Amino acid sequence: MLDSVYKKQLERILDDADIKIGGNRQCDIHVHRPELYRRAITQGNLGLGEAYMEGWWDCERLDEFFYRIISSRAEDKVSPPVMLFGKVISKLYNMQRPSRAFRVAEKHYNIGNDLFKAMLDKRMLYSCGYWKEAKNLEEAQEKKLHLIFQKLQLKPGMRVLDIGCGWGGAAQFAAEHYGVSVHGVTVSTEQAAIAREYCSGYPVTIEVTDYRKLHDSFDRVYSIGMFEHVGAKNYRAYFKIVHQCLKEDGLTLLHTIGGNNSTTSVEPWANKYIFPNANIPSASQITSGYEELFTLEDWHVFTHDDYARTLLAWYENIENKWSLLQPRYNEEFQRMWRYYLLSCTGGFRSRTNQLWQVLLSKNGIQDSFSIPR
Repeated sequence: MLDSVYKKQLERILDDADIKIGGNRQCDIHVHRPELYRRAITQGNLGLGEAYMEGWWDCERLDEFFYRIISSRAEDKVSPPVMLFGKVISKLYNMQRPSRAFRVAEKHYNIGNDLFKAMLDKRMLYSCGYWKEAKNLEEAQEKKLHLIFQKLQLKPGMRVLDIGCGWGGAAQFAAEHYGVSVHGVTVSTEQAAIAREYCSGYPVTIEVTDYRKLHDSFDRVYSIGMFEHVGAKNYRAYFKIVHQCLKEDGLTLLHTIGGNNSTTSVEPWANKYIFPNANIPSASQITSGYEELFTLEDWHVFTHDDYARTLLAWYENIENKWSLLQPRYNEEFQRMWRYYLLSCTGGFRSRTNQLWQVLLSKNGIQDSFSIPR
């Protein structure tokens, strides 16, 4: 009896998104266990995601499903206690304080280099590519790096800081193509191991440390896909650190996912299974973070297609190479990863999230300079 009540509630929410239960379109869902209805209504996206991982329901096009769900603001119609609890905790406590800085590496970035090698491009760049005139993922990622380093006006001999250097692909590229030396920092020991190997023979150093321990001096500073882990309570501290590390004529670039609303946490499923303690910044959170420290030189909003295409390319890589990963990762993990990549794709298509590149100067660019696009 209760299942039918919850089913009707879920049907009403899905109707607003033009999604049917048991329909014949690619965006429609097929329910294998009726307990799903109660779980989805009482636990929101956490319950929906866990049920998908466990095989309770399926959808041929999860990216389209989430595009419709997010565009219809379905999350506003379901407010389970776990979601409210998470928001309260993130507002009361600094969930990204130094003692917790390495948690996201332990949960996500240290999963296994084999997984990320299978999914990413040859440089293992785990952030949005720039698809303007690009035919594939490799080209999109290379164009993204050129765009960043041209905006930063890199010149041979400069000393550059890469905050959140990942597997070292950007640092190696900057050293090889722009003649700079790079110091990269990461909180992931697995990333650092690959980065040191990949950057061997180039003027690149890799350090496993929290960004708050940085104190050296650099000509340029950039961060690609790391700011999402800084947390709203730490944005000011981040920009102060960058300001201290940057020379007086220096430039810094922030390549980050951005959101339409100011929040202090991500939704519960992603927090539990993918990026613990992550936070997508809003424009106002970023600007208040750097106010009185930097001059805004450029704010570049990528198209919604840039990250959607990047995520779909990662998804296709994983699906095509899954047979090589199966001995280490089970079916539940595969479904979790699929849910992660395709739900994010729907989020970018809905324009709830965007990709921003924010170029800042310490004292204002004095010379004439055309910002690349």
